[in-house]
Amino acid sequence: MAVRIRLKRMGAHKAPFYRVVVSDSRSPRDGRFIEEIGTYNPLTTPASVTLDEDKALKWLQDGAQASDTVRNLFSKAGIMTKFHQIRQQK
Repeated sequence: MAVRIRLKRMGAHKAPFYRVVVSDSRSPRDGRFIEEIGTYNPLTTPASVTLDEDKALKWLQDGAQASDTVRNLFSKAGIMTKFHQIRQQK
């Protein structure tokens, strides 16, 4: 089973709000997910992002692949640098 960390769209028409979720890559974008690890609201200035860093690192270490947008959010939050440092130590 290929696991992805990606965005699940929520919110009203023309008012998007996203949840950062871990899901099977075969499931639909807004469908079933395994775990929710954060939120992303692009409409606020600046965009508000809340992430559970421990859960994100655990899933990345277990082999989950982050989508491009989620990878950018993780990079801005410093999660990707911590993940690479952990990988370098092993």
